[in-house]
Amino acid sequence: MARAPQLLMRLPTYLLNGALVAAGVAMVHGTVGAAAGAGAAGLALTGAVCTSLADAPVPMVRAWRQLLAGALAALAGTALVLLAQPSPVVLGLALALGGALAMMVMSWGLRAGAVAFAPVLAMVFTLASPAGSVPPVRMLGWQAVGAVLYGLWAVATGWLMQPRWRTLAVASALQASAALLQARAEVWRASAAAPAQPGADDPARAAWRWVQQEAELADLLQAARDLVFAAPRAAHYQRLSAVLVYTIELRDMLLAVRLDLDLIGHDAPGRQTMAEMAQALGRLADQLSQAASTLRLGQPGSAPATGADPAARDALQAPGSSVAWPEHDPRARLVPVLQLRLQALRRVVQQVHDALQGPPPSAVLSAEQLRRFVAPSDWPLSALKAQFSGHSPVLRHALRTGLAFGCAYALAQVLPWSAHPHWLVLSVAVVLRGNLAQTLARRNQRVGGTLLGCLLVVGLARLPAEPWQALVFLLAVGTAHAFVVRRYLVTAIAATVMALLQAHLMYPAGGLAVTERVADTVLGAALAWLFSYVLPSWERRQLPRLVNQARQALFHYALAVLGAPGPDQVDQRLARRRAYDALGALAAAAQRSAAEPRSERLPTAQVLSLLDRGQRLMAHLSLVRLSLAGPWVAGAGSALTDSLAQTHRALARLLADPAVTHTEVAGGSAAAPVSNSWSDGLDTLPLAAPDQDRLSWLQRRLGVLQNDAQAVQQAAWALSHART
Repeated sequence: MARAPQLLMRLPTYLLNGALVAAGVAMVHGTVGAAAGAGAAGLALTGAVCTSLADAPVPMVRAWRQLLAGALAALAGTALVLLAQPSPVVLGLALALGGALAMMVMSWGLRAGAVAFAPVLAMVFTLASPAGSVPPVRMLGWQAVGAVLYGLWAVATGWLMQPRWRTLAVASALQASAALLQARAEVWRASAAAPAQPGADDPARAAWRWVQQEAELADLLQAARDLVFAAPRAAHYQRLSAVLVYTIELRDMLLAVRLDLDLIGHDAPGRQTMAEMAQALGRLADQLSQAASTLRLGQPGSAPATGADPAARDALQAPGSSVAWPEHDPRARLVPVLQLRLQALRRVVQQVHDALQGPPPSAVLSAEQLRRFVAPSDWPLSALKAQFSGHSPVLRHALRTGLAFGCAYALAQVLPWSAHPHWLVLSVAVVLRGNLAQTLARRNQRVGGTLLGCLLVVGLARLPAEPWQALVFLLAVGTAHAFVVRRYLVTAIAATVMALLQAHLMYPAGGLAVTERVADTVLGAALAWLFSYVLPSWERRQLPRLVNQARQALFHYALAVLGAPGPDQVDQRLARRRAYDALGALAAAAQRSAAEPRSERLPTAQVLSLLDRGQRLMAHLSLVRLSLAGPWVAGAGSALTDSLAQTHRALARLLADPAVTHTEVAGGSAAAPVSNSWSDGLDTLPLAAPDQDRLSWLQRRLGVLQNDAQAVQQAAWALSHART
């Protein structure tokens, strides 16, 4: 029994959430069953299951709103089907209308996904009930009872679990940051390996893994911000806030570490330096992973170890110091700069450990400032109004979904076998996504999951008593909820078990109809695939907006860095997050576009070029921001002021002015403020060490920053005018 708490501490967020959902649905089933019988309990299950879709580990201010919206939307979906059920024609039109209206809820972003699916699932459950078998008032009444009971359960357990959700959110962000560091170390190891060395990882493949993990980290950081930054200012939450702020800074500093590494070269000294830096970064990743485990398990951890071997310790503390450089090789002056960046990264990792093991650190930002980084929790009507345009992806997907629902129901009426319209509609609903890439993935997983789920149900039907089948149903509810965004194949298997068993428990005389369910699933998935080409929203349509958004976000971040003193300014941090989000949106569009027709795909090379240039620009800005935070700035005089003003003028011309054309950029007129003497070559490295001549190193950084801004503008123009 003593190991049970330890096991619970190791459970990730999604499994804990799934277990609580299963327990809540069981509570509703047991309570209503004991009070009003099995029939009422089965009806209440619909309300509970549909409401549970919106039960997620989010702040309480958002949780109760999502639960209420999900419950009301589900009741509306049930009422719509009940009103139209007497007429098959009206019912088909009602399903089309309901599906379109439900998808319009996505106007409020991904956070509204569960609420959007609640009425669809309610319509499917109602459609599965034989017409007239239950009076409409009774069905709606017990569904409302189930929704209310589950809502109360979700609010109570959500309030109790808030401390654990916050801890796990920060631990997940730390673990993802460790994976990001390890991915960057793999890129460096690949670069350090000789081209002909067997088993060397492909640099492009390693870099792609890093991009994917960077996108995952961005989502986890925002989820942690929403939970932690809105928390009360108690000592424990102050500790979590500090760790999260350090984690966000670590991500920014890791981006800066990449700069100038291409100057190291690929000869023997260059590869040795790169290998030692990769080893040092991998060690930091291990230390950060250790901090994540310390936080997740609630156990005291050890301080970061430096190693017992002096030579190994030196390689980790100052990678590249032991490398024998040729005489007068300018790369020898670059190594201390790279070491300083790794040392700054190491200090942040140490701050994370100190915050977890020592007294709560002082707050970097006030509670009011931190709340500015929390995603909005309201549902403004302006978000819905903005989608009433023929170019809106949300509106096009809503219309596409409505047409697909109506077609699926009409097709079910003419099939030669005993089709189940609700199963066809459900297959279309879960497969048809807002973009083709997700639709294709869901299509394969839905069909495979249904086949495996049907095989499971055939075996489960042999269980000797109905209570055992009810227990399996509840486990399937929790499993489907837990894995819906983690691994949809598992969700498809569990959802198939759940749907078949629910129908069997409510109407045992109807049988399981496994063969028909498989046929309906295959047909529904194919139908969703076909309708994904109806009113398509190819990523190319959004490309001009995404490119302009990225360029503007980079400019505003540069403006915040060059115009505000110190690294802790809220405006700087907000501008930095917007720049990360803008580049992330462009990267996500490129990934989704890979599954589209060849004639509609985004040009991968141009997208990657803009992403790389944009990240380089952000890396330069990070180094400038850290340099301007030093005490030496006060005595720098007009030389620093003039350099900052010149850089500001250059970036305003290159990034903020949409009238800058490719001819101007290529011909140099747009880059007039840029000094041609500044390049990222070895010949521009100052002779003095960074700690002896900070101004010269910063001026070099500002010059290279201007050149990279010009490269961003060129890459943006090339992407906007590219052909696949």
